[in-house]
Amino acid sequence: MPRPDPAAPPDPRIHVDAAGLRRLGARAGALSLLPRQPARSVLNGRHASRLRGRGLNFEELRTYLPGDDVRSIDWKVTARTGTPHVRVYTEERDRPAFLLVDQRPSMFFGSRVYMKSVIAAEAAAIAAHRVLGQGDRVGGIVFGDAVMAEHKPRRRPAALNRMLGSIADANALLRADVRPGGTVTLNQVLRETARIAGNNALVLVFSDFDGLNTGTEAALRRIAMSNDLILFNVADPASADLPDALRVAVSDGAMQADLDMSDKVRRERLQTALQGRLADLHRWSRRYGFPVVPLSTETAALDQLLRLFGHAGGRA
Repeated sequence: MPRPDPAAPPDPRIHVDAAGLRRLGARAGALSLLPRQPARSVLNGRHASRLRGRGLNFEELRTYLPGDDVRSIDWKVTARTGTPHVRVYTEERDRPAFLLVDQRPSMFFGSRVYMKSVIAAEAAAIAAHRVLGQGDRVGGIVFGDAVMAEHKPRRRPAALNRMLGSIADANALLRADVRPGGTVTLNQVLRETARIAGNNALVLVFSDFDGLNTGTEAALRRIAMSNDLILFNVADPASADLPDALRVAVSDGAMQADLDMSDKVRRERLQTALQGRLADLHRWSRRYGFPVVPLSTETAALDQLLRLFGHAGGRA
């Protein structure tokens, strides 16, 4: 069988490239400021109603002017000076966004149209373009089986392009003949994010959450305590009914393995594990107050995001 031409563009259902991820920016602005999901303005930074509410920065203390809101009067300063003074605040217009993009072997699977890895990569790219387009800083962590590339949030297109290149590079490493065996885990990435995100950041996770365990809950709880956390759960319809002619990469959070699903008992056990994983995500969602947004391999990532978050008919 002839080997594919490495110079040829990749099949967009199987792999992404940096140029394609950059082109998605032309459509990212079509996402509405009033998404149809409860997680309002997930992709809009502080420019609409953010999940935790907009923050206020103290700007100045000045004398009262006709028309000022009397609720802004600083009564202590007024009493001390004998002249009415008001405190002036401005709304925060920027915050960092951290995008965690899973490109581990478990993501290199798709029984319908796209690989899970493609959906995660493209959805993350669209979100990154949207965040940057709003004037917010964007960065995050791109991780594969044995690589974890950290990108500090920046407000520059060049920095975004570097991150998109990192996503494409990690995606290009995924092949059917490459078996899992690396050292990077989901929990490791989440713990690192909790360390670097600080407070009041927007954290978006694009993953199938393979390897989820109690350590995952602890890491998600830590992030959600002081940041806005959104989970994009990338799933394939086959996970609801695993076919017997299938090999999948699975993880327990520390070790990874490649399993042959021709064995019925093994297939049923994996099916139960997948259902339990989804149940855990939704239970933690209710407990810690972060949304879980479903993404499927059946439809292009952009179409799904437009359906989930509405369409403004143009650039927002």
